Amino acid sequence: MRLGIGLIAAFVLLRLSNIYGDPIPWATQRSAVRTLLAFLNSNKYPPSLLYVLMTLGPAILFLRAIDARASRLLYPTRLLGRVPLFYFLLHLPLIHLLAVAVCEVRYGDAHWMFESPSLDQFPFTRPPRWGYALSTVYFVWVAVVIVLYPACLWFGRMKHRRRDLFWLGYL
Repeated sequence: MRLGIGLIAAFVLLRLSNIYGDPIPWATQRSAVRTLLAFLNSNKYPPSLLYVLMTLGPAILFLRAIDARASRLLYPTRLLGRVPLFYFLLHLPLIHLLAVAVCEVRYGDAHWMFESPSLDQFPFTRPPRWGYALSTVYFVWVAVVIVLYPACLWFGRMKHRRRDLFWLGYL
């Protein structure tokens, strides 16, 4: 609990100083709500120190609060927590493959998914009318997790059985 509170306090103190931790300083806005949002707004990519403090502090407090009382419904999420890099490495090509398939179906071509003429269009050039409703994005997110779950389950079991292969601990 001390770690989580300490990270949040470090975020508040550094953000109030407005001189270190994030490349974009915050400023007072027209309303208190907007000022609070400006205060909390920090760079996710690349992750700034303030972003890390602001996200890890509450996450640690949340995990402490639910650790002993976790519902059985949350047990499958523990598996994903045991194989995070494995999941990460699998989900990137799967999502790209899905984007290519959507382009082929929607536009009849997928060349957009393989070109990036400038850094402002990285990692790919967006096709015309590209983008989907948040409900669609959430549906795809849940579908990707469900599709990759059996592979993560297999890898988690293998990782548990094969403790002699030390490098599996990194995946």
